[in-house]
Amino acid sequence: MDLLNTLVEKGLRRETPTREEALAVLATSDDELLDVVAAAGKVRRAWFGRRVKLNYLVNLKSGLCPEDCSYCSQRLGSKSEILKYTWLKPEQAAAAAGAGVAGGAKRVCLVASGRGPTDRDVDRVSQTIAAIKDEHQDVEICACLGLLSDGQAERLKDAGANAYNHNLNTSEATYGDITTTHTYADRVSTVQQAQAAGMSACSGLIAGMGESDADLVDVVFSLRELDPDSVPVNFLIPIEGTPLAGDWNLTPQRCLRILAMVRFVCPDVEVRLAGGREIHLRTLQPLALNLANSIFLGDYLTTEGQAGKDDLAMIADAGFEVEGTDTTTLPAHRADAAAAAGSGCGGHGAEGGGCGPCGDAAPADEASADAAPADAVPARAAAGATVAAPAGTRGPTPTWSRCAAARHGSAAQCLSR
Repeated sequence: MDLLNTLVEKGLRRETPTREEALAVLATSDDELLDVVAAAGKVRRAWFGRRVKLNYLVNLKSGLCPEDCSYCSQRLGSKSEILKYTWLKPEQAAAAAGAGVAGGAKRVCLVASGRGPTDRDVDRVSQTIAAIKDEHQDVEICACLGLLSDGQAERLKDAGANAYNHNLNTSEATYGDITTTHTYADRVSTVQQAQAAGMSACSGLIAGMGESDADLVDVVFSLRELDPDSVPVNFLIPIEGTPLAGDWNLTPQRCLRILAMVRFVCPDVEVRLAGGREIHLRTLQPLALNLANSIFLGDYLTTEGQAGKDDLAMIADAGFEVEGTDTTTLPAHRADAAAAAGSGCGGHGAEGGGCGPCGDAAPADEASADAAPADAVPARAAAGATVAAPAGTRGPTPTWSRCAAARHGSAAQCLSR
């Protein structure tokens, strides 16, 4: 296809495709899908070889968000059965991070629910960063704490945070349909604050929330303009108790087209395969490694991911290799620019975010949450809520334990199960 040849040539030159070309990728047929994956794979391998970066989430504070993000199980008024707890102690977070590092994670993403951190929260996270770095000096730390106030990005950078995650999630035009308690401009501002402080910026999207192809292209072009080092691509997990619980809008083929479009628009950026990959890509996950060069290992914020050992087997079976700590993630031109800006990271993704799709809502009344006990919160094996596609839809019917939110209490189990 002339379109794909053009996109490969532009990707190798780091040239932005046109909006029409990006839309055309999303409009390709199933018969053309393998050609699309192969073309985007050429761009991915040119900038990142066959390396896959592993990232690990540590949920520092869960639930009780006064923000109303429609996709989030921690939102205001959520009826989702998730664990709710206040801040983990630094030693608890360090233990969780250690399990991820032992499984091969190069980056640890520290996530907390809340609109944004207080200055006291920044102190807490700074102590946690120090505790993790004391045990794992080379690990990259990404913070995902919501909207930042003046001076907080600089304090996190000084504390040792290499990166900051804050996702745009969807297009500016449709943002108000998803969240009303803060604005799209608020999110853009936070990403820019992180960059100005010298941290590596991580910002991505959530696909599957009823957006159009034009919306997807809009948000990815906005991300290209923001120029983060990492773009996590999340696929909506329709969690019971949230307004989007019934939204099963994705197929494995559409997910691959979205990832390919992101790769063509952001050719030399770390594209991270993030939340929802397991239930939407399903058996096509290995194909996605030809498009994304980074994944989360194990679980997400309040939902379980694929077993860590299965992630590692998938990477090896697909002919890829885990990226080591002695390798700089980003291509030289981006890594050099990051170092010049002061991040020295070359790393950045939710979960989201990215460090997951959550971790961006407002600070809650911590007195109403259960504090994490000294020996960590309960392990994920406890009974929890289920998330299943409604009868007659194309979605799968997996069961997600609410104790994925307590990953820090059983991280080793999560990687070995």
